[in-house]
Amino acid sequence: MQRWQRNLYVIWVAEALAIVGFSTIFPFLPYYVQELGATNLEEAEMWSGILFASQAVLMGIFAPIWGSLADRYGRKLMVERAMFSGAVTLAAMGFVRNVPQLLFLRSLQGCTTGTVAAATTLVASGTPRERAGYALGLLQMAMYGGASVGPLLGGLLADAFGYRAAFWVTGALLLVAGLLVLFLVEEQFDPPAKESRTGSGGLWQGLALVVRSRALLAIFGVRVIMRLGTRIVTPMLPLFVGTLLPVGARVASTSGLISSVSAIASAIAAVVLGRFGDRLGYRRVLLACAMGAALFYVPQFFVVTPAQLLVLQAGVGITIGGTLAMVSAMLAALAPEGRQGAVYGVDTSATSAANAVGPMLGASLAAGLGLRSVFLCAAAVFGLAALVVAGLVPRKGQSGHPQRDSVQ
Repeated sequence: MQRWQRNLYVIWVAEALAIVGFSTIFPFLPYYVQELGATNLEEAEMWSGILFASQAVLMGIFAPIWGSLADRYGRKLMVERAMFSGAVTLAAMGFVRNVPQLLFLRSLQGCTTGTVAAATTLVASGTPRERAGYALGLLQMAMYGGASVGPLLGGLLADAFGYRAAFWVTGALLLVAGLLVLFLVEEQFDPPAKESRTGSGGLWQGLALVVRSRALLAIFGVRVIMRLGTRIVTPMLPLFVGTLLPVGARVASTSGLISSVSAIASAIAAVVLGRFGDRLGYRRVLLACAMGAALFYVPQFFVVTPAQLLVLQAGVGITIGGTLAMVSAMLAALAPEGRQGAVYGVDTSATSAANAVGPMLGASLAAGLGLRSVFLCAAAVFGLAALVVAGLVPRKGQSGHPQRDSVQ
């Protein structure tokens, strides 16, 4: 087994554990807010939006910095930083006594974590170009797989042992993931020459690289719009599930099940639709998935049972898996050699911007127009994404082979 293959498999396991850990808190974070003192529903909605947004804003600010440091000092170091800092901050969230303390730790999480960008950069930089699609696809499956297990695990832990226990389990998972990378991953990293680390180099050079590429800008635009659509719904979904269940029902477990089914659908779709994208063209599949997401969100406005919501969320999961697979394939082809950290760092900033705006928009809509309104808003956003794909994403050179992709 070659070194890059061994590294890939270790990172696959580590990233799956990390995503399981991070996603355990999604089903019950709004209820944890209520337990910490925000008992009013409108107050809980607003605090939930702030908690999601604060982490996203700071991650968006720091991701390009970490990406630039990865290009300078090594990618493995950045993965270790993200996982070990996540272990500390998430475990500490289980000890907070009020919402402001939780907000501080969520903000610290945004500053210091970012395992997805770090792991993606490490895999992309250490894998032969001709195997990059396979490696990044496999890594994305680990992320989806972890996201499918995490919410269900979090809901079960919260209902069985309380919300705080779920944070401690999350910290332990991230610690194990970090140790796997520390002891089992071998990186052959050649630091750049001194002159490339000063002057116009580093972070600003990476940002300029993205700004100068119309293709990258178009893809990042699509990424932001689509992530905005999903994040409008994500923080409000557990609260909406609670309105569909009788008093005393296992809300966290039900919410976790729905989130897990959606993530499983995304994991399967990422592989299946990724192959369709190789044959039919990334743009065509991306456009179909954007339109499909809009169509699946509209009827969620009318659901009256958790089962109906589960089926429609599974449909959304399929389309989201396809969109992320297509966008990731395009970025893999466009990232210049030696500047993967900068590109993926900017990508994280782009998604973090949407992660920051989306929850606040969702919370405002829920407070002003009711929880159901977030589904119609998400449908409209994905409709806009479809228009952007149709109008701005290049039509030609959509194969999975970078050398034949005209969007360079």
